[in-house]
Amino acid sequence: MIKLVATDLDGTLLRSDLSFNKRDIMMLEELGRKGVVRVIATGRSPYSASTVLDDNFPIDFLVFSSGAGVMRWSDKSIIHTNELSEKDVNQVVRVLLELNVDFMIHEPIPLNHCFHFHKTGNPNADFDNRISLYKAFSQPFAVGLPYPGPASQILSVLPNNIALFNRIAKQLGPNVQVIRATSPLDGESIWMEIFPMGVSKSNGLAWLCENECGILQTEVLAIGNDYNDLDMLKWAGMAFVVDNAPDELKSNFSTAPTNNNAGFSFAVNESSKP
Repeated sequence: MIKLVATDLDGTLLRSDLSFNKRDIMMLEELGRKGVVRVIATGRSPYSASTVLDDNFPIDFLVFSSGAGVMRWSDKSIIHTNELSEKDVNQVVRVLLELNVDFMIHEPIPLNHCFHFHKTGNPNADFDNRISLYKAFSQPFAVGLPYPGPASQILSVLPNNIALFNRIAKQLGPNVQVIRATSPLDGESIWMEIFPMGVSKSNGLAWLCENECGILQTEVLAIGNDYNDLDMLKWAGMAFVVDNAPDELKSNFSTAPTNNNAGFSFAVNESSKP
């Protein structure tokens, strides 16, 4: 029996026009009446999530920043966090500078929508677009000076080149967690998300199940659409991807209709069938 439903946000529950399907909202409300725990597991920070989720959105928890933190939605209290140490931040920065890639260093939670950025000068429209969106919360990184504290994550925006992603990930070493995501801005660039070791959506959900909900892994339904959902999909007792997911994911998980066609509701209904 499913006792917790965890869904990704962008490209899964959230439609392409940044609205929600009424059927999906009604399904979330019905799950709440049945006592099923409702979780959004997203790469967005709390600030970014709040731009599309109103205060009364029908969920119970937000697993944010790809699992770096967990928020109780009813009172917006942050109940679990992770961060990169100052030492780890500067080790990662040193590697990224040597490799001449663009990156952003995000402040610790809860101010992790604020960041310092380093731009190489190479063409990178997706990187520029993100800086423009967060202009009020970003400032240039001072190359040559050590970063003066911990960070919630480091984000490098790369071209759609998985070989480059893998090469950089290998050079970053075993002390950090590297997560691959497709840019929600241009739908093509690779976002390399660098976190403390162990951060992931699945570990955020596992912490939540153990410490807040008393729910077993086998009692979790997960719904996603991208590579940063992969660990969550593999971890959950039952998993679906929406039809707008990459073929590589659709070949390994049950498929629901697209995010624009109430795929979330379909997956929940399918999970309740005997």
